[in-house]
Amino acid sequence: MEYLGINLYVENKPELDPEFIPLYKFNQAFLAGARKPVGIAVERADGEMAVCHTFIHGTEEMRKADHYYINRLVKTILWMKGGFKIYVSGDQDTYAYLSAAYSAGGEQEFDWDYMAGVFEHPFEVVLVDELPEAKDAPKPMGGHMEGCRIGFDAGGSDRKVSAVIDGETVYSEEVVWFPKINSDPDYHYEGIVAALKSAASHMPRVDAVGVSSAGVFINNRTMAASLFLQVPKDLFDAKVKDIYIRAITDTFGPIPYSVVNDGDVSALAGAISLEDTNILGIAMGTSEAVGYVDEQGRITGWLNELAFVPVDANPAAMEDEWSHDIGCGVKYFSQDSVIKLAPAAGIELDAALSPAEKLKVVQKLMEEGDDRAAAIYRSIGTYLAHTLVFYHDLYGFRSVLLLGRVMSGKGGDTLLETCRKVLASEYPEVCGKINIALPDERFRRVGQSAAAASLPEIR
Repeated sequence: MEYLGINLYVENKPELDPEFIPLYKFNQAFLAGARKPVGIAVERADGEMAVCHTFIHGTEEMRKADHYYINRLVKTILWMKGGFKIYVSGDQDTYAYLSAAYSAGGEQEFDWDYMAGVFEHPFEVVLVDELPEAKDAPKPMGGHMEGCRIGFDAGGSDRKVSAVIDGETVYSEEVVWFPKINSDPDYHYEGIVAALKSAASHMPRVDAVGVSSAGVFINNRTMAASLFLQVPKDLFDAKVKDIYIRAITDTFGPIPYSVVNDGDVSALAGAISLEDTNILGIAMGTSEAVGYVDEQGRITGWLNELAFVPVDANPAAMEDEWSHDIGCGVKYFSQDSVIKLAPAAGIELDAALSPAEKLKVVQKLMEEGDDRAAAIYRSIGTYLAHTLVFYHDLYGFRSVLLLGRVMSGKGGDTLLETCRKVLASEYPEVCGKINIALPDERFRRVGQSAAAASLPEIR
């Protein structure tokens, strides 16, 4: 297999997508012949800095390959950790290329604009003689059980809340709501407050509140979230960025609180149930939701939006409709992947069905023993094996927790079996370092909202 002058060998290919080029394999083959040092650093909130020292070829002949490698590397760092400023050292051409790519009209205009909005800072690319030093500030969140706590989990179709006293859930409820189709942020605010008051009514007092929600949160503020998709920008800025902070403090006064991405809370719930740390959680559902708990059991504060981290170097990979980039995780580890592969498996899905309904059709075929459906799950399992090695290179996790609708039923079993076989066959040196775990009864007892309740520390 060859791409941009880089030759690589892939032993295990997805049977329904044989042109898949694992980005990890491309990167390793690229670096094998690269000799010119280049430094990349990405600055994020509060002066935190992600730093990467790497190599390119630095020749005219390999210029396209150099640009592609650097492009995918920077995009990976941005969506893994977040940031608004790229520092480049060691190569003028790399700086010029990134400056053009991350600009209005550039090939990475979406990332340029999105990160500027999330971090409320103009996006910059600068050339420096020496990179700044790496700096991280993981947050010691989660695992706090003492006191009377509320955990709130904001989902796209329902909201869940739990009242927890000294680690014991004394009350939980789920309420259907429709946040994604409501443009009035007061609808969201009133729903959040109603849930908080409901939980509070089952405890003698409220000492702390933890919130789990889809989206990007910096210092407990909502910087981007699909739950508020229909809210106009002026109202988002005025009423949504601080919506959870206002709901909590308006209801209970100045008590401790934490607002965290739901992927991180899933990883935290996994850490609690597995009684371990250094865990990556991957939920394959509507999208690919990811969270990470580090070796010390801390939530890092990184974006962990791996749905938009590239995993496939195939130039004909499917485009994501939101970011308009190709080869990113959302099309490989979500219901979109099942739908994408169905035609290649010979399965016709009614275009009038919703994505969730299309997934159910394939799941039903899988339960009936249809090998066409099994081929879809074997292909996703192959994707996952190649990508887990890539993710392990990024995070160094000890365990990975697999969640979500795509992992349910016989399909999930086939996916996992294939993943393990490919890891053992093609990556034996990494296979033994990765513990793949599935939710157990203890994890289900912990629950997303109950895990969220453990987020804030009571001082």
